[in-house]
Amino acid sequence: MNKATSEEILALLPQTQCKKCGYECCRDYAKAIEEGAPINRCPTGGVKGIRRLSRLTGKPYIPLDSQYGEERPRHIAVIDESSCIGCRLCIKACPVDAIIGTNGFTHTVLPLKCTGCDLCPPVCPVDCIIMKNVSGTKTGWDAWSPMLAKRARVNYELREKRLEREIREENLRLTALTRAGKAGHKKKDTVKAAIEKARARSAQKN
Repeated sequence: MNKATSEEILALLPQTQCKKCGYECCRDYAKAIEEGAPINRCPTGGVKGIRRLSRLTGKPYIPLDSQYGEERPRHIAVIDESSCIGCRLCIKACPVDAIIGTNGFTHTVLPLKCTGCDLCPPVCPVDCIIMKNVSGTKTGWDAWSPMLAKRARVNYELREKRLEREIREENLRLTALTRAGKAGHKKKDTVKAAIEKARARSAQKN
């Protein structure tokens, strides 16, 4: 059996970041395969995907485990903008920033970025998102492509960096507020002490 690295395995995964394999992202599944997890849990890659992983890892081919999904045509999300309430839940769920819009306004899917991960329809409170077949009868890697996978991986990594940056900025903002609050309390304490001192002096004079 070949000892494939998680990076080599990751390069063969579709990068839809759909979580259907039971892991948070394609990278996590790649690491799990490196550590011994089955190679048949990726419905997006389907039969061809399993065969590719089999050749790389030396593990025998096994059919797609249906409990993780079925191989199917490529889909993309489409939002019924007349029903969208602008709640942003779909934006938060999208792993590749394929949905744009602001709070309270209609959202739109960028079809060239959508990976068809199916993560946005379940979170929509008004059921205004449908998954549209865009590959006809082609399924698995016949419906996907290395180019689309590369683009999806880039978009996912860019989103991860954006989220990390926003967390850092929020932490800096909270730190600044905390410091400002402490400074405010210190100033209040100083003023309070001065007032009490003045009152004490006044009481001594009287």
